[in-house]
Amino acid sequence: MPKRPQNTQQTADLLAIQALAFLGEEPERLGRFLALTGIGPEDIRSAAQEPGFLAGVLDHIAGDQALLAAFAAHAGIAPGEIDKARRALAGPGWERDIP
Repeated sequence: MPKRPQNTQQTADLLAIQALAFLGEEPERLGRFLALTGIGPEDIRSAAQEPGFLAGVLDHIAGDQALLAAFAAHAGIAPGEIDKARRALAGPGWERDIP
């Protein structure tokens, strides 16, 4: 039986890796992602080691409603889970002070 992820960061990493694999399943989806990011197919492995890359994968998925719906259905999750994972991968960011 596979181990359950131990924390939110690990869960988010796994979801983003699943999203990257989803993109790679169809040449058209992967081609669009590569074109928008400027990453070459031969550079995906090294890019995936860079901080922020996996958050960028989820940003890409979330930026296209049809792609978001397709990936959420493929992964068997609610689309909102992708946003939660994006926030976990982005880490602490800018927060506006509300008076």
